[in-house]
Amino acid sequence: MLIFDGATGTNIQRMQLPASAWDGKEGCNELLNVTAPGAIQALHGSFLDAGAQVVETNTFGASSVVLAEYGLEHRVAEINAAAVANARAAIADRPGRWVCGSLGPGTKLPSLGHIEPRKLADSYREQLVALVEAGVDLLLFETCQDLFQIKLGLVTVFEVLEKLGRDIPVMVSVTVERTGTLLVGTDIAAAAVTIEPFPVFAFGLNCATGPADMTSHVHWLQHNWPRRISLMPNQGLPEIVDGQTAYRLQPAEFARQMKPFVAECGVSIVGGCCGTTPEHIRALAEALRGVQPAKREVET
Repeated sequence: MLIFDGATGTNIQRMQLPASAWDGKEGCNELLNVTAPGAIQALHGSFLDAGAQVVETNTFGASSVVLAEYGLEHRVAEINAAAVANARAAIADRPGRWVCGSLGPGTKLPSLGHIEPRKLADSYREQLVALVEAGVDLLLFETCQDLFQIKLGLVTVFEVLEKLGRDIPVMVSVTVERTGTLLVGTDIAAAAVTIEPFPVFAFGLNCATGPADMTSHVHWLQHNWPRRISLMPNQGLPEIVDGQTAYRLQPAEFARQMKPFVAECGVSIVGGCCGTTPEHIRALAEALRGVQPAKREVET
């Protein structure tokens, strides 16, 4: 059983950092690894204090494709290395804690013709090398929306690990919209079939919705996915309140909805995505104290 942390962006916003922390690149959370390392270490520490066993690096958008939007594409290695250093500093005095390298989907999807496949693979390769060489314990492709993007990422990561002579667990997490499919129209079954040939550590869902809207997809994985299942929902469905994104699901209810996925469906990796705070992770950790993931019978 592994408990991951919660939202990065949401909690950076809660910190209300001064404008100077952004060095003129406001909105680029990843740059804060370099310009405000103490804030990022404190963010990781708040989740660890709440009971998280794994913290994700602040690198969701730290690929050259995304950083280019801020004129920072030449600083990929620096920003990713700083992110890993911040996470490792946060866990330094906490035995039994790990650092996960986070890789987001970027802002351009290959299936929709937004980006050439080779350019996306090269972007992933540069970020992966930086994360692995800096010392992550595992890697996570999260918020995936495009099977082509997933396959490019997985082919690239295992090439990188082989070249560097490293054996690091790799996870994949897809985002299923309320329509029941990924953004490009793929359902959870097709995603699983695409990912299964790769030696991934775990496969699951994150983002888009709260726990309740993930139930049918988790039930499918429970009976059909042969390896570990991960689940990191939003703090409920996002709403727009006074022009701002807001999330309503309170920590106790978030934890109450998550517990059956572990106790009854065999999910063994949990955490939070957009909106989730250290309070949500604390409630989740407390609700799961002493709970073992249910044994699953996978149909073959």
